[in-house]
Amino acid sequence: MFDMRRREFITLIGGAAAAWPVAARGQQAKRIRRVGALMPYAANDPQVQERNAAFLQGLQQLGWTVGQNLQIDYRWSGGNEDDTRKYAAELVGLSPDVIFGPGSATAGILRRATRTVPIVFTNVPDPVGAGLVESLARPGGNITGFTSFEYGIGAKWLELLKEIAPNVTRAAVLRDPAISAGLGLWAAIQSVSPAVAIEVNPVNVGDTDEIERALAVFARTPNGGLIVTGSALAVLHRDLIIALAARHRLPAVYYDRYYAVAGGLISYGSNIVDEFRRAAGYVDRILKGEKPADLPVQAATKFDLVMNLKTAKTLGLDVPPTLLARADEVIE
Repeated sequence: MFDMRRREFITLIGGAAAAWPVAARGQQAKRIRRVGALMPYAANDPQVQERNAAFLQGLQQLGWTVGQNLQIDYRWSGGNEDDTRKYAAELVGLSPDVIFGPGSATAGILRRATRTVPIVFTNVPDPVGAGLVESLARPGGNITGFTSFEYGIGAKWLELLKEIAPNVTRAAVLRDPAISAGLGLWAAIQSVSPAVAIEVNPVNVGDTDEIERALAVFARTPNGGLIVTGSALAVLHRDLIIALAARHRLPAVYYDRYYAVAGGLISYGSNIVDEFRRAAGYVDRILKGEKPADLPVQAATKFDLVMNLKTAKTLGLDVPPTLLARADEVIE
């Protein structure tokens, strides 16, 4: 009897021991991974929520579900540089597995905050020139991501303005001079200015009063137009900018389709929602063990030309049929 009980006891212990590694593996598989997200926008902005939804959808399609195997710590800075720096330090202090940071300013601040935590960016036009990566093919550090456009797109915006509004001879260029994109796009726009016979004037995007004053002064002289380049502040003041363009009857070209959908005249630029979705793929690869240094910076693959015919009619513009035929989306 004693020998039988002893054998049963040993069998029980052996079976439990064999099960322990399986249980341990199960617990390890369910370990929640941590992602930081530093957003230079307002948390309640519907445009930004659409982008974030694409990011979350991309993660879910790759097997990551918030609350099950993934935790995302968000910080929303609303375009405030001091808050962006503060939140970058906070996220790094949480020791996440990876941090997602859209925009040139955000990516630069994160890069200065840590050289070890992996970072994935979007909406950075010149990551090499900005000193974020060593090269597009081999980033070489702890940061990689997706470029939204090359600076040459700025020249295309000025050409579009002349095409849709031939009487325009002056253009205000709304830009953020504190970011590399603001300076690079301004240079590209200036370079084509003589060829299209449009005098360009930089207008720094700041607070609402600054934007209102600058555009009111600009609009006092006739035959003016507007180009809006991308920045966190341009997103923050999006509705105001569209309203001012309408108030001063300024034909305007925007960098993102959301402006045209919301009443702006015309937009041409990369599909930023698609970039957020693609960024989820790099976050997934880093969570699975790959290093940012080995993940090449990828260029945007989708560009949209969106035209608002209702706004064109309000401004008294006859849209050329050739331009209309090139549009990816027409709002009537």
